[in-house]
Amino acid sequence: MTSQSRLLVLSTVLAASVALPAHADSAFNRIATFPVAENLPAGTDAGTPTSSEIIKASEDGNILVYSDSPLGAVGFVDISDPKTPKPGGIVKIDGEPTSVAVVGGKVLAGVNTSESFKNPSGNLTVIDLATKKIEATCDLGGQPDSVAVSADGKFAAIAIENERDEELNDGELPQMPAGDLKIFGLTGGVPDCATMKTVDLTGLAEISPEDPEPEFVDFNTANEIAVTLQENNHIAVIDAATGKVTAHFSAGSVDLYGIDIGKDGALDFTGSMTGVAREPDAIKWLDNDRFVIANEGDYKGGSRSFTIFDKTGKALYESGPSLEMKIAAAGHYPDKRNKKGVELEGLEVAGFGDTQYILVASERASIIGVYRDTGAAPEFIQLLPSGIGPEGLVAIPSRNLLATANETDLVEEGGARPHVMLYELGDGPAAYPMVVSVDDGAGKPIGWGALSGLAADPTDAGKLYAVSDSFYRSQPSIFTIDATRTPAEIVKKLVVTRDGQPAQKLDLEGIASDGKDGFWLASEGNAAKLTANAIYHVDAEGEIGQEIALPAELLGQDGRFGYEGITTLGEGDDLTLVMAVQREWTDDAKGEVKLLAYKPKAKEWSAVRYPLEKAEKGWVGLSEITAWKDKLYIVERDNQIGTDARLKAIYAVALDDFKPAGLGGDLPLVKKTLVRDLIPDLKAATNGYVVDKVEGFAIDASGDAYVVTDNDGVDDSSGETLFLRLGSIDAIN
Repeated sequence: MTSQSRLLVLSTVLAASVALPAHADSAFNRIATFPVAENLPAGTDAGTPTSSEIIKASEDGNILVYSDSPLGAVGFVDISDPKTPKPGGIVKIDGEPTSVAVVGGKVLAGVNTSESFKNPSGNLTVIDLATKKIEATCDLGGQPDSVAVSADGKFAAIAIENERDEELNDGELPQMPAGDLKIFGLTGGVPDCATMKTVDLTGLAEISPEDPEPEFVDFNTANEIAVTLQENNHIAVIDAATGKVTAHFSAGSVDLYGIDIGKDGALDFTGSMTGVAREPDAIKWLDNDRFVIANEGDYKGGSRSFTIFDKTGKALYESGPSLEMKIAAAGHYPDKRNKKGVELEGLEVAGFGDTQYILVASERASIIGVYRDTGAAPEFIQLLPSGIGPEGLVAIPSRNLLATANETDLVEEGGARPHVMLYELGDGPAAYPMVVSVDDGAGKPIGWGALSGLAADPTDAGKLYAVSDSFYRSQPSIFTIDATRTPAEIVKKLVVTRDGQPAQKLDLEGIASDGKDGFWLASEGNAAKLTANAIYHVDAEGEIGQEIALPAELLGQDGRFGYEGITTLGEGDDLTLVMAVQREWTDDAKGEVKLLAYKPKAKEWSAVRYPLEKAEKGWVGLSEITAWKDKLYIVERDNQIGTDARLKAIYAVALDDFKPAGLGGDLPLVKKTLVRDLIPDLKAATNGYVVDKVEGFAIDASGDAYVVTDNDGVDDSSGETLFLRLGSIDAIN
């Protein structure tokens, strides 16, 4: 058996088990979230794009330093109290900071000053950590990417990428001028510009030897530098003192089986890709003989893995799709990126006590994989949520802390801002993920995401049902959740079908049990998606048996924001379906929406008006409706996220006040009472920022209440699904 075959067998065995492990005695848990926009200078437009990309820590671990490319700045965060991080300000730089390193009391920032791809330039900027003043610059003669300093503080290394223009010739290589590696001698953390050595990296790789494209650098304690040549799928080892290339080799390829390769709105882990070049981004030494690479696959795409090599080029371990499968089990698989998959990009290696951890960041899945370095195959420990697009990681073992930096800023789309997130290693279980799926019986996770509605089994306490919305357009599904487990487990996936085939043109937003192993489903209308506001009855196999369209009185009145929940009142001939409409339709008064009622036996429609809270920003609407005893419970929320979120709440309408009237006339206005402000629950769940889409609410057979959030299929979303256990509904009323 060849070495590559043995590695493939190992990764296949590891991938076969997708269930997350039992909680260990200790775990990393998020303790704080810092919005990078809080570092914007006074008087700056709050909507100014910003970022946190590469992040490092001061030697005492009290200050975090990050590169902010769109703002043209280096930012600082005071974590003296890590649970309450404070803005530390920024240093504006003439150029685009691409990376930072900290040595002694100095910050070294690689700064891109290029006027074009064909005329790259940049410098190494020295900032005093105490005064936050720029003290010196060294010209680099090209566009820098990664910066690293040796553990003894004697050397700095900078990868000069001279990156390719992805719009030119479809981004194909070569694109000159070639990049290289710069090495500086340091004195007191300050580089001596005169000591700069240029290491020529051309002629090493087979793919485009004249255009090496160096990406990431790291030192071992023997002052050897490892550098990845990403697009060239190559790795080089350089002696820092002499600048000599002591070893270089191809990063090789990986065969991937049981992965999702179709960009089709479905999660189907049955595809394969063979001979995929690894194309590593980050590289980190594990010791003086071994290093780990994160295989982003950015050029040709799709490697999805991380690999451990020794410095002679021998592959010691290949993860294959095993981490991707664990990410999928946690609902973080990015279906819209499935040529490249989860795109593992960032790395950190650090020893906490007698355990060395390997932390692998997935930019597209917005999650961190935590492993224990065993010296052989690493042991998977847990997953960490990390905002949108985690790029940089820095461990602070002296304080049992880990920090991550998110580069994505969706301010122009009204989405989440970039954050620096802090985690602490401590006793107790991992708080996240809060929902995972079990093995589907074929060695793969049940694929899931975008949970948009929640309902309880009428007789089995802790048994819940959820639906996915139109993000998974070709696979509308009903999920069975076992909430008696922690984390809650998705144990079954039932695809909704029409004539035996997955039903099309559905946007499932609400679900209710019919009490006979079937379900009532509410689908939200949207002309752009060719979906209609409609009610569907499906049997225990998920087959649609009945479709109920809007009545004539409402045709043309509905809009983009329609059905957002469904519940039932009564039974038999008296059965009434009640649907929550998210926002005002054209026949509604401003600030009022309908609760529609329909009696299937009599085929009668009626409605009441429901008063919305006023929006401070954006809009307010309904997300869910659940009947329990003498009340209707309704989730009302704004569409804001993070520090802008003001309303995520459960309200109640007494059934005595719910007297729907026939359509076409005046509709009664119901009274509502606040049951629970959910913002404190959302903040406390995992100490992240407040997510916008609180979409599901259910009360189980024993009276316990649950809330679930919609992660938007990890599309412009952190991918986090929060599953809140609120306890007895009687206790929170």
